[in-house]
Amino acid sequence: MFDLEPTVRSRELGLALQKAADAKGFNGRQLALALKWTPSRISRLFSGKRGAKLVDIAALLAKCDVTGARRDELLELAERAFEPSWWVEFGECLPIRLTTLSNNEDAATAITGFDPGRVPGLLQTKSYMTALMESMPFIPKEEIPERVALRTKRQDRHDQHNPPKCRFFIDEHVVTRTGAGRHIMSDQVHHLLRLAVRPNLHLRVVPDAGGFHSSHQPFHLMEFAELNPAVWLENLNSAALLEQQDTIAGYRLTVADLDRVALDEEQSRAWLATVATVLSHPQDEHERYAAPGRPGVRKEFHLEAELRRKGVTGDFLP
Repeated sequence: MFDLEPTVRSRELGLALQKAADAKGFNGRQLALALKWTPSRISRLFSGKRGAKLVDIAALLAKCDVTGARRDELLELAERAFEPSWWVEFGECLPIRLTTLSNNEDAATAITGFDPGRVPGLLQTKSYMTALMESMPFIPKEEIPERVALRTKRQDRHDQHNPPKCRFFIDEHVVTRTGAGRHIMSDQVHHLLRLAVRPNLHLRVVPDAGGFHSSHQPFHLMEFAELNPAVWLENLNSAALLEQQDTIAGYRLTVADLDRVALDEEQSRAWLATVATVLSHPQDEHERYAAPGRPGVRKEFHLEAELRRKGVTGDFLP
């Protein structure tokens, strides 16, 4: 049988099957012998270059003692392994497909991201993540620590020996919106500045003065050495992983448009440094408190007013 063009989904299946075999103590040759398959068939299945009949996948899962909901999940994945897009509904619990994004980030050679409403997940501090999730009524409070741990683990790829080249565009209002709390945002902006000096990380601020651009939703464009590019889109309770060439071409145009309106890297670092300086000031008259009846809850610190007072506005260019 000839090899097929791997998809993100077929690669996800291959990785899952390989992990199941490893957990049972099989290497590829041993598993092939147990199933009376050729080693090359196992190798191609693990690499996502070849599919298999559902009855054969079921036999492999049985040999590796994979049962219950996980078995059903992998059989469903196998049935649609070579479809070029993937729509995931999260359900009420922590999304079981969260590993899909993480696995593909691990395999990516380059990642480009933009989120108009928040700091991109791979750049967030733990305190920012926690505050963000606490503001979302659809996330159960008891799930927040686990979600924070999973997102933090995704950031480990920054410290890999050969990390992916990452380019993130950050809307200026993401860092001047201080509803999470002044100290949390100060920590977050300083964290962005520390990340911005890493050779594999390229941060660009998108200012209001840059004008209109074509991206009004979060996206995560991933490039791979041996797979076609894919874009990850996410909303409140679902996500899509898309690989169609026309779709990827459209997001490349969007990236080019963001590149057109964004400050360059040096300007972005200077702008972030100015914001960090303002946020680091001791508590002053610009930080106000809530009305009686809500003790201990601060109103939003008026960072934009403070920046204007210092002559730093949305059209700031160092």
